[in-house]
Amino acid sequence: MRLQDNDYAGLSDFEAMEAELREIRRHLHAHPELSFEEVETARYVADKLESWGYEVTRNVGGHGVVAVMVNGTGIKSIGIRADMDALPISEETGASYASTSSGKMHACGHDGHTAILLGAAQYLARTKRFNGTVTLIFQPAEEAGKGSGAQQMIADGLFDRFPIDAIFGLHNHPGMPAGALLSRPGPMMAAGDTVRIIIKGKGGHASRPHLTVDPILVACNLVMTLQSVVSRNVDPTQTAVVTVSTIHAGEASNVIANTAEIQMSVRSFDPSVRELLEQRIRRLTASVAEGHGATAEVNYEHGYPVVVNSERETAFAREVAEELTGAENVSTCPLLPGSEDFAYFLQHRPGSFLRLGNGENSQILHSSKYDFNDESLITGAAMWARLAERYLDREV
Repeated sequence: MRLQDNDYAGLSDFEAMEAELREIRRHLHAHPELSFEEVETARYVADKLESWGYEVTRNVGGHGVVAVMVNGTGIKSIGIRADMDALPISEETGASYASTSSGKMHACGHDGHTAILLGAAQYLARTKRFNGTVTLIFQPAEEAGKGSGAQQMIADGLFDRFPIDAIFGLHNHPGMPAGALLSRPGPMMAAGDTVRIIIKGKGGHASRPHLTVDPILVACNLVMTLQSVVSRNVDPTQTAVVTVSTIHAGEASNVIANTAEIQMSVRSFDPSVRELLEQRIRRLTASVAEGHGATAEVNYEHGYPVVVNSERETAFAREVAEELTGAENVSTCPLLPGSEDFAYFLQHRPGSFLRLGNGENSQILHSSKYDFNDESLITGAAMWARLAERYLDREV
């Protein structure tokens, strides 16, 4: 079964679904659930998928939902993933469909990602113009930072239980026009590591600092020294970020504390650079602390790895995007210093992670005033449907 180009899913095929997709997205937005708590979201998603005829498996790697539909005689299988969890942020959008859960909101657009994949799922189930297996992955706990939903679904046998030849995902992209699509072969999003440094000095009275080892002084010197890690150690053609995000020490103005704590975010796109950053941070911390008569404990936690898109699948996804929206609406994504646990899926299967424009005036991700742009729903859903049809229809 091979379709003609004009038989594949197009934007016009989803216009009649726009109101329904908006309703789904806003329902999800009004009922956010944090990482590892996506019970009702998963039930809502699974119930819809079952009503459309999918074989649905619940509770994969926590609250993950996997939906499978087989059609025709094709032997290939495509996986498409959407994330479902929200963030611990109090919403300030003023929207009529704003979060009904205090201190929780969809501030990263996962409500939109889920609605998009549900839209594609409904279309594919209704038209069945694909030849092979469609596997839809609704993932929990993307925002977890560690032990995330992707990791848990893989540990729960995702790729053994649900054979997939290639996997695709997307994330909305504030600052780009609604419905614009962005792709990038190779490294795209950064590895994200977290560092906690505890500096141990010798406390005492603020009036007699010569009898103490002031951990705040050490911390301040260390913050300045750490600014040299990227500027004087990393190849200028590479990209890396070292950000000291918190400093905590002391409780009273007349007391020099015993300890100070620094927390940092470290981002990189290359494994060798990632290793270099850790080495330099550890060595500089030890030497600065020793130079002031203090000691330091470095807790270095590796977070999500680099999102590395495979060349073949990314080229294919871009081709499909250009067919769908026109080449003028598809561009190359810049390197993004944010992190994404979709990277774990790409370590097991070839695939590609895309970005979908959320509007040029969109609030930034993780802002209390952010909202997913409903104008992107049709493009996202049509993209997934066409991608599935085209992928399963092409030669192996």
